[in-house]
Amino acid sequence: MDIFVTRKIPEVGIQKLRERHDVEVSKKSRNLTKEELIEGVKEKDAVLCLLTDTIDEDIIDAGKDLKVISNYAVGYDNIEVECATERGIAVTNTPGVLTEATAEIAWTLIMAVSRNVVPGDKFVRQDRFEGWDPTLMIGHELHGKTLGIVGMGNIGSKVAEMSQGFDMDVIYYNRSRNEEMEEKMGARYVELNELVSRSDFVSIHVPLTDETEGMIGKEELEMMDENSYLINTARGEVVDEDTLVETLKEGSIAGAGIDVYANEPHGANPDYYDLDNVVLTPHLGSASHRAREGMALMAAENILSILEGKEPENIVNPEVL
Repeated sequence: MDIFVTRKIPEVGIQKLRERHDVEVSKKSRNLTKEELIEGVKEKDAVLCLLTDTIDEDIIDAGKDLKVISNYAVGYDNIEVECATERGIAVTNTPGVLTEATAEIAWTLIMAVSRNVVPGDKFVRQDRFEGWDPTLMIGHELHGKTLGIVGMGNIGSKVAEMSQGFDMDVIYYNRSRNEEMEEKMGARYVELNELVSRSDFVSIHVPLTDETEGMIGKEELEMMDENSYLINTARGEVVDEDTLVETLKEGSIAGAGIDVYANEPHGANPDYYDLDNVVLTPHLGSASHRAREGMALMAAENILSILEGKEPENIVNPEVL
């Protein structure tokens, strides 16, 4: 059968597909335009796409032979799943394999922003460091502080587990109770307003849905303490970016660590660039060799399962089966 891959991914996934089917991989080292996506899916039985590819009704209809849309990501808000389901097309994703990598990026941001790592790096490179100074770039320790997890799924739970080395008090908000984490490490469920007002570090790990879009807005940011930090490795649209920028400018919170942006795939909000109290990374949550290769294999295996009439391990819309 014929498979279209919208952008080069780790070769291990491409090779697995090529062992059994014909595979066309886009030669573009950028996100494809809508017209290019439409042309790419024509007469294809499967498409392996990225989070940065918007797979809407026009593209789905252009792929009249499509049997599966395999997303190289955990989230799938870039795909019109309902439309695919109506046309009997399976939609799959790649959860689990990137849990540890994304949790580690959250902790990287927590430590970098709270201990002034990025401003410190710039300070040294500018040849301004003249020796130890008792008042230079004093930050906040993690030990014994309160960590608030917004979204206690796989990644949120891993972030919570990693906090044990810092002896942190963990509270969380989730659409349903995570009794396993409550029993395992004493995490306590609270409502969102209480979480943002009590946490020293607020770390976001929810999928992007109609319910979560803009869930951290003006009201929630105003409730945060001036010595607290906001960390977002989920989706940019979960946070009201304009309000966050103003909050950071005013110093109403101590800082933020941001890996995801509302304007993706068109870059980050430039209003962040001149702020010293925010650390920015280019959506590196899953950017480890193990995670990215694992995602490639999983995305390929999801396609192979559908094409061979089997149920894939990770299917978003199982009703199409």
